[in-house]
Amino acid sequence: MAHGPQAGKVPPAGFGWMGPRPLPARTLRGRTMNPPPAIWCIGRNYDAHAREMGDTPRERPTIFFKNPASVVGDGDEIVLPPICDEHGPQVDFEGELAVMLGRDLCDADESEVLDTVSYAAANDVSARWWQREGSNGQWNRGKSFDTFCPLGSFVPGTSIPDPQALHLVSRLNGEIMQEATTADMIFPVAMLLAELSRGTTLLKGTVLLTGTPGGVGSRRDPAVWLADGDECEVEIEGIGCLRNRVRQAR
Repeated sequence: MAHGPQAGKVPPAGFGWMGPRPLPARTLRGRTMNPPPAIWCIGRNYDAHAREMGDTPRERPTIFFKNPASVVGDGDEIVLPPICDEHGPQVDFEGELAVMLGRDLCDADESEVLDTVSYAAANDVSARWWQREGSNGQWNRGKSFDTFCPLGSFVPGTSIPDPQALHLVSRLNGEIMQEATTADMIFPVAMLLAELSRGTTLLKGTVLLTGTPGGVGSRRDPAVWLADGDECEVEIEGIGCLRNRVRQAR
């Protein structure tokens, strides 16, 4: 198992994922960034969210992926593409704690997996029709449109004594939509990283989205969908606030 230097603070865009020499930045629809090697995601990792989505908590984590090219930073726009208009309003917000690996992991123990990680606020933006009906229940498509993975600045894990004791709030246009503590996670961060590394190499720079609490827009009455001009905020205690405006592509 490779051991690299401890992850430091990473700016919200132009990520240097793989070491002292960053990958060449590439431009995607006006956004300059370096995507991570992979984005692993955990679904329904808070009891309240599992139940509002019509499910019950599972004995094992639900795992899916987001396209690394969907990453944008703090202050960047969330762009709603025309494809997400084809079946009515459907784009939702999901405030989450993101974890980035500072070294490769494979068959790691829970006791060691947090040694070199860093943390950020994230928004797992989701197109619900494409997440379900549009992809036969395989979530990746609805989670992977360009700009659908805003990530804030990463802070070193050494500044966060316990990732399971963080207050998380999501706001839409200043109104609190989600509020929870990471202590409410069904599967904690260390357990998830150890489990995902079993027989699998997680490369340095890999990002894990750890799940969202209850309060998403699609399960409100009436439903609340992201629209042109909206402002999303995800704020996590000790980590910071991620802000992104929403723009409807014409």
